[in-house]
Amino acid sequence: MRDVVFGSCRHLLRPVVRFLLRQGVLWNEFADLAKETYVEIARAEYGIDGRPTNNSRVAMLTGLSRREVARVRDVLLDVVPNADERKGNRMARILAGWHKDSRFTTRDGAPRDLSTGDFHELLSAYAGDLPHTAVRKEMLKHELVEELSDGELRVLKRDFVYSDLDPEIVRQMGIALHDHATTLDHNLNKKRKGSPRFERLAENSAIPAGSVDAFEHFIAERGMAFLEDVDAWLSEHTSEEEDATTVRVGAGAYLIRNDA
Repeated sequence: MRDVVFGSCRHLLRPVVRFLLRQGVLWNEFADLAKETYVEIARAEYGIDGRPTNNSRVAMLTGLSRREVARVRDVLLDVVPNADERKGNRMARILAGWHKDSRFTTRDGAPRDLSTGDFHELLSAYAGDLPHTAVRKEMLKHELVEELSDGELRVLKRDFVYSDLDPEIVRQMGIALHDHATTLDHNLNKKRKGSPRFERLAENSAIPAGSVDAFEHFIAERGMAFLEDVDAWLSEHTSEEEDATTVRVGAGAYLIRNDA
């Protein structure tokens, strides 16, 4: 089983390392990051009664010395969480609300041009705690909306995809890989709470190369329709109570392509 785990991990790391090499990240920098993550998870998830694991136990679990554990712990305590980590998700949610929520659409279901007041109402419903002025600037910058002569905003796009040069697409990559891997880890954990989470794929290694473009078009069309249905369900069930206990849930879709 240990050999299987190593083989699976090596396979998982290949696209990650490929990405890191393109970004100029050295192996020792990645090793430091892996070390920090080992300590973070061991401290947070292997304690007793919900308390962080002590340094001695973390050292035993990770194979690091207690001095190194203490050093890494101090580094972790100095890390400030990135409040904008899921800004891309929020932006997509705003656009979805603009296209789906009857408060912001015409009678035939098309997104309305919004006055300043209506736009702030939209952001209050779908932007979470992101500053409204910053969101407006970001949407104008990425040409998701345009400002009309009377001051109203017109939405230009249904979906939000960052450019390759935008650091947000890198953050989004981390979120997507984390979410998928978390589901797989949950399903493989014999001590998990609850039933296995849905995770399926459909693939075939005998598809003619000439059919790939048609398949990509098929996935882009059907996949987006599926995600729009998911987004509509999530919007319908979003809690409007400030003190409600909420959980982040969702679904992702991606195209598989491994050229020979």
